[in-house]
Amino acid sequence: MAASIATWVLGPFLGLFILLFILRIVLSWYPQIDLNKLPYNLIAWPTEPFLRPMRKLVPPLGGVDISPIVWIGIFSLVRELLLGQQGLLTMMSQVQ
Repeated sequence: MAASIATWVLGPFLGLFILLFILRIVLSWYPQIDLNKLPYNLIAWPTEPFLRPMRKLVPPLGGVDISPIVWIGIFSLVRELLLGQQGLLTMMSQVQ
């Protein structure tokens, strides 16, 4: 039961953040956009707490910020490990 609830909560949460990071990459192509104004702040505000520390660990390469790409990889990996076909939560919900 708990694994099923976690699946219903984590699946959309991780999917939403992957989408937000993809949109953040697209927004980076338009530097004139003010990320503090609607609707762009709906993308920038939830992702910035993840991106700021990652930028310190992985500096921009050739002027390109790759931190959203790193987070897409991390969130995709976590989603697959927990919710994929052989994921931990998927296997736990099948046992119950």
